Amino acid sequence: MVFKAYSSLPAPDTSGTTQEEIKIPVRDGTSIRALLFRPENPKGDGPLAVFFHGGGWLGGIPEYHTGEGINLAKNGCVSISVDYRMAPEYTFPTAVNDSWDALKWAHENAKTLGADPSKGFIIGGASAGANISSIIALLARDEGISPPITGVSLFSPVVVHPEAVPEKYKALYKSYEQCRDAPVLDKKAMDFLLDLYKPIPTSPLFSSLLWPTGHKNLPPHYISVCGLDPLRDDGLIYNEVLKENGVSTKLAVYPGLFHTFVGFRPDVSAAQGFIQDAGVGMLWLFSGGQ
Repeated sequence: MVFKAYSSLPAPDTSGTTQEEIKIPVRDGTSIRALLFRPENPKGDGPLAVFFHGGGWLGGIPEYHTGEGINLAKNGCVSISVDYRMAPEYTFPTAVNDSWDALKWAHENAKTLGADPSKGFIIGGASAGANISSIIALLARDEGISPPITGVSLFSPVVVHPEAVPEKYKALYKSYEQCRDAPVLDKKAMDFLLDLYKPIPTSPLFSSLLWPTGHKNLPPHYISVCGLDPLRDDGLIYNEVLKENGVSTKLAVYPGLFHTFVGFRPDVSAAQGFIQDAGVGMLWLFSGGQ
């Protein structure tokens, strides 16, 4: 099963850390599940990280980010992995709304959680989680959240619906067709996921590339893309758009590799390279993109 792929990743050493399940209230009066990772014996309040898991807005679990949560906790950081509600029961824009509510809750309750966002405030995710993260970064900027988000990590992001690609980018948006028969995630699977999630193609709450207030004054972005992935050009185009708007970016490209490959083949050297790159990217984000 695609959505169980990350269970093959090796379990990290949890010594010196704590993990607990929490509930976060959202706008319709219900609560959603999340995982909270913290250092066992913190030396004061640490930076804050919030993750949104992948799974095509249809599957996936917050446990996908256990490795990051534990490793960050070992370095004094508090992190939360959010279990937003998913399709087909909950269609667009529930996943984004839940995630935005969770982000604001984490920010407002940072002190209680043992975190201080002024020391660093990172968000991130893979695939659908990267789609959500790209939108959350824009919402947070426009709302003026303070202390602000200081870094965004996007792995194989979706930033525009294939039916809503602006004319100026159509010549660059080739991977959806070039990789139509790619392993793990092909065009047919992507169309299936979109059909279940039911986003409005031109809505900026799905297509962050179309954000009405533009892309200036965003925090640094670390973007990872796979060469054999229908979503490859989403990440490449977004990287260029951010740079054109003065946003600091770091781009990692994995030629010939399929969508979120690291969760399926953690044993191959490319996966180990990705993990090392992601660690360096996270440090870069926590340093303010310096």
